[in-house]
Amino acid sequence: MVLPFNTLEVYNVKVSENHELFRKAVREFMERDVAPIVEKGEKEGKVPENVLEKAKELGLFGISVPQEYGGQSGDMLMSTIAVEEMSRVWPSFTARVTVGNLFMTPILLFGSEEQRKKYVTPVARGDKVAAFANTEPQAGSDVAGIQSTAKKVDGGYVLNARKIFITNGGIADYYVVTARTSPPEPNARWKGISMFIVEREWKGVKVLNRIETLGLRASNTAELAFEEVYVPQENLVGEEGSAFKYAMTTFDVSRVGVAGQALGVAQAALEKMTNYSVQRSAFGSPLLGFQMVQEKIAETLTEVNAARLLTYWAASLIDQRKVDEGIVAASMAKYFATEVAERAAIRAITVHGGYGVATSTGVERLLRDVEVMKIYEGANDIQKLVVLKETARRLLKVL
Repeated sequence: MVLPFNTLEVYNVKVSENHELFRKAVREFMERDVAPIVEKGEKEGKVPENVLEKAKELGLFGISVPQEYGGQSGDMLMSTIAVEEMSRVWPSFTARVTVGNLFMTPILLFGSEEQRKKYVTPVARGDKVAAFANTEPQAGSDVAGIQSTAKKVDGGYVLNARKIFITNGGIADYYVVTARTSPPEPNARWKGISMFIVEREWKGVKVLNRIETLGLRASNTAELAFEEVYVPQENLVGEEGSAFKYAMTTFDVSRVGVAGQALGVAQAALEKMTNYSVQRSAFGSPLLGFQMVQEKIAETLTEVNAARLLTYWAASLIDQRKVDEGIVAASMAKYFATEVAERAAIRAITVHGGYGVATSTGVERLLRDVEVMKIYEGANDIQKLVVLKETARRLLKVL
């Protein structure tokens, strides 16, 4: 046994020529069309529509979605590489473009064919904006603590919910919403939660306010209310009472994307500190000639590449349908890559000195953005618990 796995064969990452060609295409787009408007977009708190239209042309909204539903039929590794390249330039842009995957994933995995055609297709094409409304004021990491309700009525449900910290919440056309259709059981709090597709224009759907955050300032994060919203039966995703499983499965996939976001931030920090250390001189020598700067760059180089291997590996396991191994690897990748990105950003700020804390250089933004990534889609402390519990479960099977 290779703790927590059974064989060395699990450690397998295959990056193809197609992956590299796609990476280059995304990087070219980000540097040519997106990089020049980052500072303006951060100040205005939004991503301009013209670059979103170009992202649609490149197929960035549905990279891993099957072509029959408007996507590119790429694999998780391709999607992760694209996320890394986008986040290297502008993480807020990444959030705007990719958070629709949180909406599409449970529908693709557990929804009906009619739901896939009606709701996934326009989101994958970038024609509609979508969000995943799960977090509540009293239920963040504790998904089983959801208090929103959906009461069964003739032909459907009446939904009453309050959701908070919803990415794309204020601009979404569609939402996936979780709510209780039956009370929690004493020893199985996760039971009784169901998942619904809700349209923004329905009566009772309200955007209460936009939440300003430390980082990802051009990403729209909102608080939502669903007051006596009638949801037709055909908009129930999968089976009633099974949404906890659906949500956890979705997060198991999506947190690889968060690792990809952090990886992009870490790469940007590495490039910025390296370039600056070559260009800037102090005491008559380039900064790169000082041992303390050399150590920071060497440490960051090592950690960024370790995070990349871990993240690509997690994506590869998902592509190989190795579900149990993928859950552990995704949690490892999410918490490790975000921690690496945080350290890389701090080092970059230190190397830049005064310029590191100046907002005009974009260096301090790297640190602010990664602090959000450490928290959303399962805080890092939760990821460590997942790794521990999954490892313990495997050990018990062996023993």
